[in-house]
Amino acid sequence: MKLLLAEDTNDLNRAITAILQHEGYDVDSFFDGEAALEQLLHSGYDGVILDIMMPKLDGLSVLTEIRRRHIFTPVLLLTAKAEIDDRVTGLDAGADDYLPKPFAMKELLARIRSLVRRRTEYDPSEIHFGDFTLKTEDFSLTAVNTVRLCVKEFELLQMLINNSDVPSSTETILQRVKGDSGANSDTVWLYITYLNGKFRSIGSRARITGERGGSFRLIDGGAENE
Repeated sequence: MKLLLAEDTNDLNRAITAILQHEGYDVDSFFDGEAALEQLLHSGYDGVILDIMMPKLDGLSVLTEIRRRHIFTPVLLLTAKAEIDDRVTGLDAGADDYLPKPFAMKELLARIRSLVRRRTEYDPSEIHFGDFTLKTEDFSLTAVNTVRLCVKEFELLQMLINNSDVPSSTETILQRVKGDSGANSDTVWLYITYLNGKFRSIGSRARITGERGGSFRLIDGGAENE
């Protein structure tokens, strides 16, 4: 299981990292929110541990941003603030659990086990559609061959899979798959084109139908002929 830890206190960061690695977890650790967010936007994880008070970007801002980008990896917040308002703010921002400092390492490990189990139960590591498989851990797309998707391609394809029964408008895609602030209908069309090209490269019959600026739908090309 792969975890991301963001905690700016050096000793605590190293202690948590060492304990998690001893328990068999693969851990990427960071000391500020900005670096953690950059990594979260480019790599998949089974769970995320965020300290709220961090330099450059606080944990709540990191959490809000990944949820805004439809990254639903389970998140545990760590904070010295134990007031009820802070807990509510974190949970409202999309946190899955909350652990105030100081805490016992045994409790932290129990919370993480619960967090990872929740992802396994509700967020499958593999999504199947037609003749291809999309892996949420490493953003790989597989049919006859395999390619890796970038974050935006993955988010767009995941959305289209989840909504394959109805067309998704360009406007809806721009709202739910957030890109750069200057993203527009041409940006959406570009990523649609990328994905259709990757379907061809892996030997899949799937394709995304629709026209630039309009609505799009993911279909299993083989099913059309049945």
